[in-house]
Amino acid sequence: MEVSSTASPRMSLDQLQKEGSEETHLQNSELESSDFSDRHNHQFHSMSALEILRETVRILRCNSWSFMAIAALLICPVSAILLSNVLVDQSIVKKLSIRLLLVAKSSGLPLGPFIKQSCHRFSEMAVSSAMCFPLFITLSLLSRAAVVYSVDCTYSKKNVDGSKFLVVVSKNWRRVVSTYLWSSLVIVGCLTLFCVLLLAACSTFSAIGFWQELNLYAAIIAGLAFSVVFANAIIICNTAVVVCMLEDVSGPQALLRSSVLIRGQTQVGLLIFLGSTIGMAMIEGLFEHRVKTLSYGDGSSRIWEGPLLVVMHSFVVLIDLMMSAVFYYSCRSYSMETSDGECQSILETVTVPSESAVTP
Repeated sequence: MEVSSTASPRMSLDQLQKEGSEETHLQNSELESSDFSDRHNHQFHSMSALEILRETVRILRCNSWSFMAIAALLICPVSAILLSNVLVDQSIVKKLSIRLLLVAKSSGLPLGPFIKQSCHRFSEMAVSSAMCFPLFITLSLLSRAAVVYSVDCTYSKKNVDGSKFLVVVSKNWRRVVSTYLWSSLVIVGCLTLFCVLLLAACSTFSAIGFWQELNLYAAIIAGLAFSVVFANAIIICNTAVVVCMLEDVSGPQALLRSSVLIRGQTQVGLLIFLGSTIGMAMIEGLFEHRVKTLSYGDGSSRIWEGPLLVVMHSFVVLIDLMMSAVFYYSCRSYSMETSDGECQSILETVTVPSESAVTP
């Protein structure tokens, strides 16, 4: 009786301690799961353009040295060459501009200042894109891959490692180049189709007997409508490069995947594209006026503005690339929400395909 009376309190005490430890463990697991859910919902959900910009700034602050190194080593050289137009032969630009003016005149468009400026700008853009294409497919494309890798490391809470990045790029470089070439073909095809349709319509209106001013107004309206279509094509192509880095698709499959992915988020993509385009255009205009016009004339003391504007342009390009990567994750979350799928981490889906295959 004495043994049983002494053993009973000990057994009850052990049982209480065991139950308390189990309850504590259960509470801790619940807190961890709720913390993961909160962190997951904070990082991966469909976002507006302003939220994507805030998320981009947060990511930039987390890995500032990595992104600054990408901007200094990969983006700044391309920005300096693009702004200065070192590789552009002005004689070729002039010849192409004259040919475009002759085509516009033969189609019935009035050769006013707007048409002349548009033809010159289009000729300069075409020659610059052709001459700088080797830079676009090397340094520019490598900077895109580096930004996507750095954003991926930030979300997965890993350190950005240069050696691992080289391994990832060497493994996926063929897919990235293939997707970029197909994207370039899509953009060139859109521009060519627009020019052909515009000239055909203007020629038809001129043959019917419409006034030249009406042809000009019709061309401006068609240009505004085409700009929306062209912006959508740019968004699809930029997202396709991110898709081919994080998913096992490339070329036309990446473009198709990108077009499906941005459904429901097109307005957000248009706002991002509009903001980046306005920022780059303002810096290019400042460089044209402050450096090209003044620094080579009587304003030689303002030559320091050239490097400053190159750095500003590189920073805008960096933010644009980062926002494209964050936009991809936002679209992935939005597609999961609309399809009523499980809200699992996107990075787990990308980096651990075996778990996503097992998950029902």
